[in-house]
Amino acid sequence: MVAKRKYPVGIQSFEGIRRDGYIYIDKTPLIYKMITEGKPYFLSRPRRFGKSLLISTLQAVFEGRRDLFEAFTTEDGIEQPQLFIAGTDWRWEKYPVIRFDFSAGDLVTIEQLDTLIDATLGSYEEQYGITPKVKDANIRMVNLLRTMHEKTGKRAVVLVDEYDNFILHALGNEEKVTMARSRFQNVFGPLKSEDDHLQFVFITGISKFSQMGIFSKLNNLQNISMVPAFDVLCGISEEELTTVMRPDIELLGEANGLSYEEQLTELKQMYDGYHFSEKQTDMYNPFSLVNAFKMQKISNYWFASGTSRAVIELLAQMPPISIDSIADVHCEATAFDAAFDSYASPLPLLYQSGYLTIKDYDRELDDYTLGFPNLEVSRGFADCLYQHITYRQFSADQNKSRLFRAYKIFRRDNDLLPFMESLKTFYAGLPYQWEKDNKNEHFYHALLYTLFISFGADIRAEESTAMGQSDLVLLMPKGIYIIEVKYEKLQDGEQRRGIDIVQEALDQIDRKGYADKYRLDGRPVTKVGIAFSSEQRNISDWRAVALSEEVKRFAK
Repeated sequence: MVAKRKYPVGIQSFEGIRRDGYIYIDKTPLIYKMITEGKPYFLSRPRRFGKSLLISTLQAVFEGRRDLFEAFTTEDGIEQPQLFIAGTDWRWEKYPVIRFDFSAGDLVTIEQLDTLIDATLGSYEEQYGITPKVKDANIRMVNLLRTMHEKTGKRAVVLVDEYDNFILHALGNEEKVTMARSRFQNVFGPLKSEDDHLQFVFITGISKFSQMGIFSKLNNLQNISMVPAFDVLCGISEEELTTVMRPDIELLGEANGLSYEEQLTELKQMYDGYHFSEKQTDMYNPFSLVNAFKMQKISNYWFASGTSRAVIELLAQMPPISIDSIADVHCEATAFDAAFDSYASPLPLLYQSGYLTIKDYDRELDDYTLGFPNLEVSRGFADCLYQHITYRQFSADQNKSRLFRAYKIFRRDNDLLPFMESLKTFYAGLPYQWEKDNKNEHFYHALLYTLFISFGADIRAEESTAMGQSDLVLLMPKGIYIIEVKYEKLQDGEQRRGIDIVQEALDQIDRKGYADKYRLDGRPVTKVGIAFSSEQRNISDWRAVALSEEVKRFAK
């Protein structure tokens, strides 16, 4: 059996990881490249992607802690390997370091923000014997940088972790956002004017600094967020996973009764798929991976601990979206620079928060295709969006649990009828308010798609054919279902019959050849027509017809 290793779940201290024998993926080749080739940097990455650990590692480098990078044996007898930078010509001089950490989730008021800035500056002022004569953070920062340089003979290093965390949680509160921006502009203003006293500057966050309007005067920052040379700086690459962490995959496979290849495939489906540049290097979510290895179980670790609620509440202030409208969306490079608080588009927020990633890039058109990176994100986001649009009603959650069980039986037995009956029960349990302002076909189609995504189904929305676009294509292990959704509208004061609308849906599937591309798949293909009634606010009729049969099943 492979020996289980120590995994740094929730540990963001580089020294703690190395001293206590936790596994560490060596990012020092890129750190060496940064610190020897440039000076002021900005990096945007999603939450829990290793930004705080990167900041901690940079701090250890500039404080001259070479001992942490050399090979050594911990007190518990764990062999820690030498890291790349220890074998380079880096001189390991000790620089004065100022580190701001805004990553705390409980930082919610302006008073708390002021206290944190004051305490951070005050701790370094005390260390260097500075007695502040003014309260202005801008002047204090200038004095601190100059005094550090004068007393040590070394220029200062400034490291800023999660600079935008406070503002992202305050979006929608114009007064609080304005006040926070003024604080950040004031304290970080000297990072350009005092360049002679700065050795290195590194700022991390979710949103690009241009989007927040904080560093408008700091226009010399190098934004490496989408630079191919640095796309593996945070996160775990496929190469790192299959080499450094191969023993961990084998151990997880043993616990789950899977071979190495089978376990790697499952990890890839759940946690891979992040691309941070047009090069599209496959990156895995590090938080989910180390949790899976530690707990010996595949689960939705990142989404359960991320900022999903804040993101969903911010999306509520933007034009309405459905999950099928963002599953594969095209955008130009300029879309990534749109301000979050313009509420014009969800794309910048969803991309930089880690809910969407780059799926393709057309260099000639400078056009990006965005989509969900993996099952963990698509399923978690769909579930969160479902809770938001149904007002998180307990009864709706209960009905969804029953529906999920029916879906799993449907997936196992390839029997559609019980699932459709459960789907009717689910819709019947939704509150009236939820549907009354959404009386249209797309609404029902979008919610059905959202439900399937939240179940982890292989579902395609609006798949194009030569003649048009199918509503939904559900690919199950034992069958393929081409689904067309119709909505019963009043015509001349009378409600159309569901049976007629269902036939119209089935005829459309045939007429436009939605099923043609799957005829040679090997799995049986079934056409499904579903009619939703505006009067009943539910499924009024549906019918499934197998391509190889006459009418397969009819529901009344």
